[in-house]
Amino acid sequence: MINRRTFAAGVVAGAAAPLVVTRDAAAIPVSTKARNVVLVHGLFADGSCWSEVIARLQAAGLNATSVQNPLTTLPEAVASAQRVLDRQDGPTVFVGHSFSGMILTEAGVHPKVSALVYVAARAPDAGEDYTALAKTYPAPPASAGIVYDGDEGRLSEAAFLRDFAGDLPKEKARILYAVQQPFQKALLTGKTTHAAWRSKPSFYAVSTEDRTINPDLERFMAKRMGAKTIEVKASHLSLISHPGEITRLILEAAGQGG
Repeated sequence: MINRRTFAAGVVAGAAAPLVVTRDAAAIPVSTKARNVVLVHGLFADGSCWSEVIARLQAAGLNATSVQNPLTTLPEAVASAQRVLDRQDGPTVFVGHSFSGMILTEAGVHPKVSALVYVAARAPDAGEDYTALAKTYPAPPASAGIVYDGDEGRLSEAAFLRDFAGDLPKEKARILYAVQQPFQKALLTGKTTHAAWRSKPSFYAVSTEDRTINPDLERFMAKRMGAKTIEVKASHLSLISHPGEITRLILEAAGQGG
């Protein structure tokens, strides 16, 4: 049997090797020490997608909560995250994957948020048209796999397996496909009114094999925000295929990485 402290140290040390730091760590502001982490999922998923990361955060002694993003409109999605942030008992690291980077950017100005962690996520500026920004880069393959039933959208099975979860075992990817949460078209029209990354310490995990968001777009957004940036050789779902690396970045943002 190993105790919590030994396991947590192993998670941090074991995850360090695959990471490539693309910014000088000395240039990043020191984060407030936090024991709370709030995580938000993006499109084609639900809150359980953070399970592998949550287990590691809990083993490291942190309090982790995964928001069930309604995927209806941006204001409603932001409100759902704000309610969870309100319940935290102190400094909180706010983590988002994919589309939920919009929520981090908007709701991350919350006074309890001590740092932001973007995982292959959108990171617009205040009032910026993210769709227009994305069009300045080659379209990622997954965008052609979105199918609609009226105003409700989801990713086709072929696109999900190939372009969203391409580095996961097929059996696991098919389970994730079966539980994907549909989104409403109205969600995609929302624009942020704040850019929390302009005032909060920010961290970014680029997925180098991403076929859902162009990796070069991820690099651009990370550089623009001055984030401490790592690159993970992963599909869009690095939080599932490489949970150790993502956990280590969150622990660093929480001031727990030393």
